[in-house]
Amino acid sequence: MHSQAKKASGMSDPQRLVFGPFELDLRDERLWCAADIIHLNPKAFAVLRCLITQVGQLVTKDELFATVWPDTVVSEAVLATAIRELRRALDDRAHTPQYIETVYGRGYRFIASVRMAESAMVRQTSAPPRRLVSLSALSLSGSLVGRESELAQLQQWLVAALRGERQVGFITGEAGIGKTALVDAFVDHVTATSDLWVSHGQCIEQYGSGEPYLPLLEALGRLCRGADGAHLLALLRQHAPSWVLQMPALLTSSPGSRGSGRVQGFFA
Repeated sequence: MHSQAKKASGMSDPQRLVFGPFELDLRDERLWCAADIIHLNPKAFAVLRCLITQVGQLVTKDELFATVWPDTVVSEAVLATAIRELRRALDDRAHTPQYIETVYGRGYRFIASVRMAESAMVRQTSAPPRRLVSLSALSLSGSLVGRESELAQLQQWLVAALRGERQVGFITGEAGIGKTALVDAFVDHVTATSDLWVSHGQCIEQYGSGEPYLPLLEALGRLCRGADGAHLLALLRQHAPSWVLQMPALLTSSPGSRGSGRVQGFFA
């Protein structure tokens, strides 16, 4: 089962195409060069999509107009502008092309070698590079047999979060089917193979009024008491001071650090 999981996690992603130092994410509509995003006009991106999905084939101007500018009459200058933008982005040259070849009077051809990206690749835009190993190293044993798809979904959520996209995932199902074991195995793998901050909080049945975000506050409190707690607490004080007031046990006696008490209902 372990070998099967390894094979599954290394499957290629047909929505992410690699050529030269670039990667084109067709689903997210982004062009990457290493860890950097290369910004493209939406029409230029659409032209690149049309060319790269027909790699090695002539794509006529008429086909590009019909695909990128449907039901719209535009001049050839508009297409030429999009091609120039792509060449600037790819550092390509019209006379000595590496990627986009001009077939004069007819159209264009994408001439570079293209392959599908591995599903385990991780992209980040706003955080320093972090070490993150794919789930292929995660042993599936005992209660995790047959959980490859669920683990892959967790990995996809994590990758999206690392790209700066907020993610909230729910693991649901009947009692006793292994939800906790699945999450524990994933968390153990992430903490063992990366330098990400990982924490948790518990939902506890309460009587009367309570703090609906108590599990989140508990998770933040655990992180603030951990090895990098001082750094996280400084970030919270800078960007979310009202959150810090919800965790009075973390406040010190330094000037200005202690607020007037718990802010009731600030999440509302």
